[in-house]
Amino acid sequence: MADSDNTTTLPFVIGQQCDELGSPAPKATDAALRLWSEWQRVRYASLLLCRVQQRLESQTIVNAGIQGLTADSLKRVRARTTRTLDGSTGYAVAREAEVFAMTEALKLQDSIPDVAATSLVGVIAKLEMIVGADRDIGDPIDFPWPHIASVLRDLKAIAGDLPVVSRSRERTRSEVARHWKSAVKLVAALEEEGAAERRGNVAVY
Repeated sequence: MADSDNTTTLPFVIGQQCDELGSPAPKATDAALRLWSEWQRVRYASLLLCRVQQRLESQTIVNAGIQGLTADSLKRVRARTTRTLDGSTGYAVAREAEVFAMTEALKLQDSIPDVAATSLVGVIAKLEMIVGADRDIGDPIDFPWPHIASVLRDLKAIAGDLPVVSRSRERTRSEVARHWKSAVKLVAALEEEGAAERRGNVAVY
């Protein structure tokens, strides 16, 4: 998995993170619980890719010798890291791969109303997904987020918590690699499109 070319292969950090995981999660009979388990898997992949992106960005900042960052300087750094060290596109690929993974997680969240829970643990699973999405909200301390979290705590106190999710190392690697591969194709297509536009501009002049 490790390779010196970040553009086409996954950075070694993915292997390090996946090694912390265990065996596959047990099968669930409640459709809502299965949805929650799938959401957990996809969400974890997006977090791994976020860490890769942040590591590449930090590496570029360090190599650029930037000490204190303002909003404007950070924006410039991110623009520059579209092409990272040695002219590779590793940062751009990591960024797009994270978007692919997060988009898949959001699609699973959007399907919550279409999935019927058949047990209290299934209801808890649906609420867990809803509350887990509050980190993407501008101000999760406003109504109804604390109130939903309160209902979730009450239900867990009555019916028990959700089962511990264990993940297959191989499946996690495969999941992340799938998003990475899609991102490589997208970045390559965007680069080709940009090169074609530049050739067109040169031809005009």
